[in-house]
Amino acid sequence: MTDPATEPTRVEVEAEHGTQPQRIDSYLGKHPRLKITRTRAQKLIEQGLVLLNGQPVSKKATVHAGDTIALTIPPAESTALTGENIPLDIVFEDDHMAVINKPPGMVTHPGPGNYSGTLVNALIFHFHKLSRGSGADRPGIVHRLDKDTSGLLVVARDDETYQKLQKAIQKRQLRRTYLALVCGHMKEEKGRIELPVGRSLKDRKRMTVTEVGSRPGVTDYRLVRRYRSYDLLEVSLQTGRTHQIRVHLSHLGHPVFGDPEYGGREKWHRGIFAPERPLAKRLLDLMKRQALHATRLEFAHPFSGENVSLEAGLPGDFQKVLDMLDREGG
Repeated sequence: MTDPATEPTRVEVEAEHGTQPQRIDSYLGKHPRLKITRTRAQKLIEQGLVLLNGQPVSKKATVHAGDTIALTIPPAESTALTGENIPLDIVFEDDHMAVINKPPGMVTHPGPGNYSGTLVNALIFHFHKLSRGSGADRPGIVHRLDKDTSGLLVVARDDETYQKLQKAIQKRQLRRTYLALVCGHMKEEKGRIELPVGRSLKDRKRMTVTEVGSRPGVTDYRLVRRYRSYDLLEVSLQTGRTHQIRVHLSHLGHPVFGDPEYGGREKWHRGIFAPERPLAKRLLDLMKRQALHATRLEFAHPFSGENVSLEAGLPGDFQKVLDMLDREGG
């Protein structure tokens, strides 16, 4: 027999006559029937669990009188977070913040199915205080990296620092640069990709380029090295949408090498010339994830104003792939 406590709650509300136009996250956070905070509403919207008149929306969508809003609210989970003695590669640290070189395979923060072994569990163990600005379940987290994306990630140790770093990201004053090995060759050696990113209507765990319930996405790139079947790119984020780099490059027909979700593994490699397939298979055997690494961070320190420029070398699997391409010309 199913335990109701483990089942999501589905709720539908209608904006009453006389409701003044307002942002949907604000409306939901004040609705007496729902009893959720605005922050909680924003997270539900980001997860694609809120429909406005039957369509997914962003948290900036406007509610009008007569609109129907349907929510799927997951069951409450224990939010008690514990510190775990997980080694961290701390690239920079002071009383206000830290920068971590996250290894591939590590989840940034706890979530369904991942309540231990995350970066947050390690941060709680290693630091006496962390900002709660991003929520009680994400202490210290200013921005995130996908589980299988490696590289530099900023951590705030107090709420004031968190707010300053968030503003720096919004104003594009915190510059994040990635290295990405992509399948095939980009049409131009440098360029800007401006395409809206939102959740896929077919698979809510995936993102896609869409006009429905999306937000603007801007990605800059330049060619670093061209191989026979691949391009090594330097990629800079101008916005920070979920899976943005992976989605943008896949949409252009050049998925990140090794990416299982967006076409960078067997799906793309079935189409390459037969003589190149043995090398491709060996490369995929080396790289079990997407070849994406946050290699450089540049920003003004939120308190001293001094310029901070940090770099992280490629992890072993990514470097081995490039070494094989250099040797064998793939």
